[in-house]
Amino acid sequence: MNPLKIVFIALGSNEGARLEFLQRAVEEIQKKTGDVKSVSGVYETPAMGFEGRSFLNACIAVDTRFRPHKILKQLLEIEKKLGRERKTGQGYQNRPIDLDIVLYEQEVITSEELTVPHPEMHNRNFVLAPLADIASEVKHPVKNVKINALFDTLDKSGLTLTSEKLQLPKKFSFSGFNYIAVEGNIGAGKTSFATMVSEDFNAKLILERFKDNPFLPKFYEDKSRYAFPLEMSFLADRYQQLSDDLAQYDLFKDFVVSDYDVFKSLIFAKITLHEDEYSLYQKLFNLMYKELVKPDLYVYFYQNTERLLENIKKRGRDYEQNIEADYLANINRSYLSFIKSQPGLNVKIIDISELDFVKDRQHYLQLIQEITG
Repeated sequence: MNPLKIVFIALGSNEGARLEFLQRAVEEIQKKTGDVKSVSGVYETPAMGFEGRSFLNACIAVDTRFRPHKILKQLLEIEKKLGRERKTGQGYQNRPIDLDIVLYEQEVITSEELTVPHPEMHNRNFVLAPLADIASEVKHPVKNVKINALFDTLDKSGLTLTSEKLQLPKKFSFSGFNYIAVEGNIGAGKTSFATMVSEDFNAKLILERFKDNPFLPKFYEDKSRYAFPLEMSFLADRYQQLSDDLAQYDLFKDFVVSDYDVFKSLIFAKITLHEDEYSLYQKLFNLMYKELVKPDLYVYFYQNTERLLENIKKRGRDYEQNIEADYLANINRSYLSFIKSQPGLNVKIIDISELDFVKDRQHYLQLIQEITG
């Protein structure tokens, strides 16, 4: 999963319902590319390089996890959806929508398909005027000059700030939730999803610290020998982490999201431990469990076993590569049994076997809508 980056996109239209096309493009970018954080004013300028109706122009700032070439592909798809037909060899033309990547953080990209920063942006008042509205202090990564300073050097004739306004797309909200636990089988994607939610919705993130457990690789080599120390160490660490993190109220975060619930300790212990070991383990678990804050929403991501095995193989952790399908199926049955045994639990079970919410933002938004709706 890529980290969040800010991309600035220029929008233009001189054909048909110009403002409507700009607004529809903003909505599509929100769906495909990332969260639209800010929109500029709408400027009108004469057509440049050909005879045509004047253009409405704007810029938007978008938080995205996609790389520039992927964004370019998305923008071309949006243009096509909104009715633009690109014709080669005919110069400038009227168009219902024109979308260009202007800046991508401070990266400089030169390829056959894409040049970033946009090679002509510093010469175009219809790009720098709206860009200065939302990124005046950002520096041009090649010229090392702030956008507002670049704009000050240009001729402003023909440039008019209109009274038209673009609206930010409607956003989903997790209001009403204080603590959300995202659960699922090994390789279900719960960590990726919890991380994305924390970044996009200003949530405090709690991630399970399984990577530091010295018993985990040993367990996959010899389950009968290392099952009990593994489960005990997980329980102790989960209890300590949740006790500490949930007790510390963060004034700057809106809610808490975790990629596990402590009850997973009992689920895995029932699968891996002998009956007498499990009996002892359960007594200790019950003492700890009643002291912990419970999530007010429990989300369970279901994935079929075949997809789980594919995900496990892709992420390439050596000690996981010999996990068997029966083991994963048993874990899933145990989770579902736990959920059914908790009538007071606010739970949403979502089948994500056919979704790829990391690569496809629309899948991600579909999940957010299902959880918050």
